[in-house]
Amino acid sequence: MVKALFLAICLTSSLSAQQADWCKKLPRPAYSKLERLPTADPWFEVYKVRPGIFAIYEPHQLEEVISYLILGNDKALLFDTGMGISNIQAVVAGLTRLPVSVLNSHTHNDHVGDNWRFDDVYGMDTDFTRANARGSREDAQAELAPDELCGALPAGFDAKAYAVKPFHITHWLHDGDKIELGGRTLKVIGTPGHTPDEIALLDEKNGLLFTGDSFYLGPIYLYRPETDLDAYVASMQKLAALAPRLQLLLPSHNTPVADPGYLSKVVVAIQQVRRGQVKPVTKDGKHEYVFEGFSFLMR
Repeated sequence: MVKALFLAICLTSSLSAQQADWCKKLPRPAYSKLERLPTADPWFEVYKVRPGIFAIYEPHQLEEVISYLILGNDKALLFDTGMGISNIQAVVAGLTRLPVSVLNSHTHNDHVGDNWRFDDVYGMDTDFTRANARGSREDAQAELAPDELCGALPAGFDAKAYAVKPFHITHWLHDGDKIELGGRTLKVIGTPGHTPDEIALLDEKNGLLFTGDSFYLGPIYLYRPETDLDAYVASMQKLAALAPRLQLLLPSHNTPVADPGYLSKVVVAIQQVRRGQVKPVTKDGKHEYVFEGFSFLMR
């Protein structure tokens, strides 16, 4: 009994040490400048970024995923549904009574976890999207490793059963398509690279660009088998051309606000990396190319 107790204490201490490496940077300073709204679910934090724009943040998992609820006069769009570890639909219901459609920045597991809860789901017309809509388990399970979590999982959460459930896409989209919410128009900008179905979402009237995983402050993942670096460079050049017309970037990880000036910096940085002008550091068996405010994590 004493030995078992000792082992339990050691394990708890070990997990705390693992968590501390990234948990200690939380809360990120950017959140102190945003209006935080109450939510009954402690897995999420909700922030008002702009009128009719809510960032739904998951700070208890390493990905620090951010989904966005975007309101129009007639309907709302949920840009990503997060990890699916807790119920984002219930959070959304507490923020609006408008009918809600879902659109994903791309279909990696950490962005589509609760798609299955919604009846109206937009998707990019790609084979990658269709394959991921069938659901998956392996990537989801990897998100629950002890060093990936910060704090407790939601009460009643079944870790062994955790997987991305299949979801049905009701509308297929292409680059340049527009979604009308009533008083707010969102333009779909195809930005393949990180994945074949990666998009950004432009609210031109309000100068807002939702960048998905093409850009965020932190290590940008460019090491997956589906990543296409040539496509990524072209996509970032496309987004950088929009920067003069933008007021704010809204990325899908870590912090929900960033300066549009970063877009041109990313273009220069990735070109330097590809020309061999930047030396990487080793991180988790990968190569990290570090710049001010962001980095690229590559094979």
